[in-house]
Amino acid sequence: MTGTVLITGANRGIGLELASQYAADGWQVRACCQEPDRAERLQRIGESADGRLTIHALEVTDRERIQVLASELEGQAIDILFNNAGVRGGDHQTLGDVDLDNWLQTLRVNTIAPLLMVEAFLPLVARSRRRIIAIMGSTMGSIAENASGGQYIYRTTKAAAHMVGRSLASDLRSQGIISVLLHPGWVRTDMGGVNAPVSPADSVAGLRRVLAGLQLKDSGRFFDFQGRERRW
Repeated sequence: MTGTVLITGANRGIGLELASQYAADGWQVRACCQEPDRAERLQRIGESADGRLTIHALEVTDRERIQVLASELEGQAIDILFNNAGVRGGDHQTLGDVDLDNWLQTLRVNTIAPLLMVEAFLPLVARSRRRIIAIMGSTMGSIAENASGGQYIYRTTKAAAHMVGRSLASDLRSQGIISVLLHPGWVRTDMGGVNAPVSPADSVAGLRRVLAGLQLKDSGRFFDFQGRERRW
């Protein structure tokens, strides 16, 4: 069964692979990124997708621009709203050396933006058959699994994103909408680095399997790309 997926941060890494796999599988893909004119790889995917992939300019921290895009797509149905866009937060994240400006900007991207997206696109998700909101989480944001410390910016913003997803699950359950947090694994992307053990293709294939199997009882849960539930 196919549908429509909207993906933020679709110009590279996991977002690009999500767009590629969903388009290849017959889905309608709304691929969002900051600068479509520079997203050459995404453009090539779109050119070979027989009209199934549309690229939209979107800055996920710009509430006004989010609302404009939601208005442009008004009346359509979005089966999966995939809040994938994220940033690592820079190099200064250790005790005594935390870049406060980067912390605030990372919070805007990793935590606040997913909520802004849900607020704007909720009517479109509610119109769909699948009714799924996915937020890209991370085991780096798990309080229970933090045994190494450090990485204050990335850890705190992902932990906060987990709470956004958990609260959405409670708020939207009565509408039959699923909110789920996903951990992609340590993936070989610009963010993950060349030594990461998981390929984007394997990560995304796993994430898609998780999304395909979701039921309302799964709302508010935290799964990794292998389908395992992770601790918060």
